[in-house]
Amino acid sequence: MTKETDRTENQQVISVWVRDPRMQKNDFWHAYIDYEICLHTDSVCFTKKISQVRRRYSEFVWLRRKLQANSLLMVHVPGLPPKNPFFSLNNARQITDRMKGLQKFLEQVLQNPLLLSDSCLHLFLQSQLSVPMIEACAAGRTHYSVVQAVQRCGLRRFHSEEDLHNNLKISCDSDSDSSEGRDPEHKIKDLEASSLDLIITSQEEEPSCLPRST
Repeated sequence: MTKETDRTENQQVISVWVRDPRMQKNDFWHAYIDYEICLHTDSVCFTKKISQVRRRYSEFVWLRRKLQANSLLMVHVPGLPPKNPFFSLNNARQITDRMKGLQKFLEQVLQNPLLLSDSCLHLFLQSQLSVPMIEACAAGRTHYSVVQAVQRCGLRRFHSEEDLHNNLKISCDSDSDSSEGRDPEHKIKDLEASSLDLIITSQEEEPSCLPRST
């Protein structure tokens, strides 16, 4: 699925795809579906012109609530496909319908200039940060900026997989309350995000349409 979501007088284009649903397992009993979000743009509002991240439905729910809160009710944030208590990970029709609804949501969000200026949206679309780290970065509680987090997306932050898991093991004893009950995958994402402090060596040039902090 692909859609050109915005074309300005200057012929700036923002195209977004939501595709490639995959089942992810936390353990034997718990699984979920996540989706790849691909963004292609020549808009000056974006730090990266091409990006790919994976997000799950619950993260879309968080994004919508955050956008609505940050806009101070000045705009109506588009709706998401409703949560289905009977949603099945093995039902291809339900997964496809949800995927289409998520893409429609993003298409409508990206057409709104006020929502487009929200730094949480940019981190959601163009970084691998987990929700708690997105909130921290957008609020200025990290040593790296929104632009730096986006620019460093996809870089290898540990020398080896063993280094990553060793650091994860050490960090588990000092997890904050917000990390309790979180699955290992999200803890790894949080740890990888915090390691940005160690690899950022220079200030990236800010884009012309700077995402606003919350």
